[in-house]
Amino acid sequence: MNRKQALDLARAHTKNENLLRHMLAVEAAMRALADRLDGDPEAWGLAGLLHDADYEEVKETAKKDHTKVLLNWLEDYDVTPEVRSAIAAHAWQYVEGAPEPQTPMEWALYTCDELTGLIVAVALVKGGNLSDVTVESVMKKWNQKSFAAGANRDQIVLCEEKLDIKLEDFVEIVLQAMQNIKNDLGLK
Repeated sequence: MNRKQALDLARAHTKNENLLRHMLAVEAAMRALADRLDGDPEAWGLAGLLHDADYEEVKETAKKDHTKVLLNWLEDYDVTPEVRSAIAAHAWQYVEGAPEPQTPMEWALYTCDELTGLIVAVALVKGGNLSDVTVESVMKKWNQKSFAAGANRDQIVLCEEKLDIKLEDFVEIVLQAMQNIKNDLGLK
């Protein structure tokens, strides 16, 4: 499966533009993390781009079906087991039966997924200007639990234990990756 096929599949099943932008943000973060962790940026990017492609269609039964429907769709494509397992593991502790992440790729997807939302929330406070977001501004909001309350900070901080990347460095990697595609994210 190439990126165009993945993007076409995501678009075919995602009408919510913000959800699609989230998947693009996670794709960018995963490519940057692959570079940092000696992974394959194409494979890691595919996992990031596709990880929530079925969410809109299963949101009513997400705790049971999220990723499972997507993995069924992917049977029609040549997708590596590594990408499939990362997609499945990103739903750990949310979807019944989702496996715990094991590999760096799986942990990268699990941890950066939530961080992209926190970074977007900080950008929105700054008038949608992602260019004005800094590691310091993200860390300032980090301790305000009511800010972007849906961004699971316990999940994000696992980057330190599971990927051996300090939290501030992790924020910087993901932030820079997102800033590189800010127009695709609908931000300035």
